[in-house]
Amino acid sequence: MKKTSSICAAILTLLFLWEAVQPRRADSADLLKTMVSVAPQRYFVEKIGGDRVHVEAMVPEGASPATFDPSPGKIRQLSDAALYFAVGVPFEKTWLEKFARANPLMRTIMTHDGIERFPMASHHAHHGAPPDPHVWLSPPLVAIQARNIMLALCKADPVHRRAYQANYGRFMAELVNLDLKIQDFFPGNTEKIHFMVYHPSWGYFARAYGLEQVPVEMAGKTPTGKTLTRQMQTAKRLKVKIIFAQPQFSTKSAQLIADAIGGKVVIADPLAPDWAANLLDVAHRFRMALR
Repeated sequence: MKKTSSICAAILTLLFLWEAVQPRRADSADLLKTMVSVAPQRYFVEKIGGDRVHVEAMVPEGASPATFDPSPGKIRQLSDAALYFAVGVPFEKTWLEKFARANPLMRTIMTHDGIERFPMASHHAHHGAPPDPHVWLSPPLVAIQARNIMLALCKADPVHRRAYQANYGRFMAELVNLDLKIQDFFPGNTEKIHFMVYHPSWGYFARAYGLEQVPVEMAGKTPTGKTLTRQMQTAKRLKVKIIFAQPQFSTKSAQLIADAIGGKVVIADPLAPDWAANLLDVAHRFRMALR
């Protein structure tokens, strides 16, 4: 009996010592509270912030940042946020000032600072169209956003600056690796390869990898019959067989074109929360569509 008690005591002592040397996970009350506009940004902030941050996305799954209006519950989430990471999506134009009034102590960071943005209508010329906000869909541009996020976290929480910098370094290595993998899908393109999308979300991705997106819809407006007829002709001329749509928009118009050309509609979600896996999957889908 004494021997059993001694063994139990030894085990308890070892467990106590093991717990003592384990790195302490931050208590939820100690976490740096942050808000982002869209889910892919949450991926970036969590990669850099690690277990020192708590991140909430303003736009819920399935909603479009082009038409989103925050609920009172979402506004209340801002009350204890130290940082808000913006990215230039349409609803921010109306709401960022209101967010600042809801929490005057919260600092807003424009994660797209330092990125040249192009109009939604064309990634080659400026014709007064609104700037394309989808900068999170290009790994080289995410590298710029990541640095802005890292600097903001270091400023807000300088005690853990080295941890943020180390996480940032690891994330940059992941971005390079992802970029190289996607480049392998589209090697040696001497001419632009076209793919057709319902909503023009993939312009920066296309620029990064020598592709050209052909949008069905522009400026959030449902295409007219004349526009659809023209796009059907374009799809036939370019020998397009897949129309890419996204879950935040109706697929009706995309399906009409697909039916007319004997093709199909495939979903490519620009707002998927698992950003890296999603981008790799979409790149594979684009590559298969170009065969």
